[in-house]
Amino acid sequence: MTEDSKKWIDETRRVLNEEADAVRSVSENLDENAIKQIVPMLLNCSGKVVVTGIGKSGAIGRKFAATLASTGTPSFYLHPAEALHGDLGMISGGDVVVAFSYSGETDEILAILPSIMRFQAPIIAITGKANSTLGQAAKVVMNVSVEKEACIFNLAPTTSTTVMLAISDAIAIAVMGARNFTSDNFALRHPAGALGRRLLLRVSDVMRTGESVAIVDESALLRDTLFAITKAHAGAAVVVDKNGKLSGIVTDGDVRRKLLEGVDCLERPVFETMHKNPGAVPCDILAAKGLDLLGDFHPHPGARVGEAPVVDSNGRPVGMLMLKDLVKAGLA
Repeated sequence: MTEDSKKWIDETRRVLNEEADAVRSVSENLDENAIKQIVPMLLNCSGKVVVTGIGKSGAIGRKFAATLASTGTPSFYLHPAEALHGDLGMISGGDVVVAFSYSGETDEILAILPSIMRFQAPIIAITGKANSTLGQAAKVVMNVSVEKEACIFNLAPTTSTTVMLAISDAIAIAVMGARNFTSDNFALRHPAGALGRRLLLRVSDVMRTGESVAIVDESALLRDTLFAITKAHAGAAVVVDKNGKLSGIVTDGDVRRKLLEGVDCLERPVFETMHKNPGAVPCDILAAKGLDLLGDFHPHPGARVGEAPVVDSNGRPVGMLMLKDLVKAGLA
């Protein structure tokens, strides 16, 4: 390791430790009275939560507004400079304003305070200076004061913005919990991407059906079963009993291994080769849970079976869940 790289690593570790210590200090000295006021204000807001701030504090404010909106609290970010040129019209009665400013004396924030007060929108100040102009105008102040910034010159907002981020995340999650926000609610707000797929996609959406599934009676010959697998372009066949309920499964690998014993096996009933009482996946569960079941069905921890039959509430096969289809869907 070079001397320069050691300095970089030491500096990185110093910043991480200092910022972690600052967050821990805020937790240990948490203003519980402020939390008791802030959470009900956000929870019971009859309008929208308007979040404002500029610079690095504004970036944290944007994150806070986005987190609130995605967890059930209608919220948006209002740039204070744009607010001075007409966007103040976005604020209306019933709104709550959350203002981020470490100094509490940011010119752009102070410029919009009179208008916010005329709208009679209560202000929550996230600031490091409780006695600042912003702090005095606020109904509630969350003090995020830090001893010093992690910046070697004690100038660049670093530790202070980390603390702002942490306390705003904590507040947002507290409000989410108070709202009894569920994973289903979360899914409705995150329909796209991997997160949306994990929360919304069900087994019935990704399973193979119709001619893509080989289903044979347990009295069928192994030869006919092999033909069914080939016709379906599948890797296995689902075996059903006389009532149409899942009885077993046989893979093309099982057939190949059986052939090593002699080709006459092809004229034997599939019942003799199939895996009896295989693991089955309910069709109405999340596809992500189906993926977990493919792991549960494999005898070796950490591995997954390549496919598993999907059954309805009566135990009748309605499809086949394939690991490669789950991978294609972005779930694995």
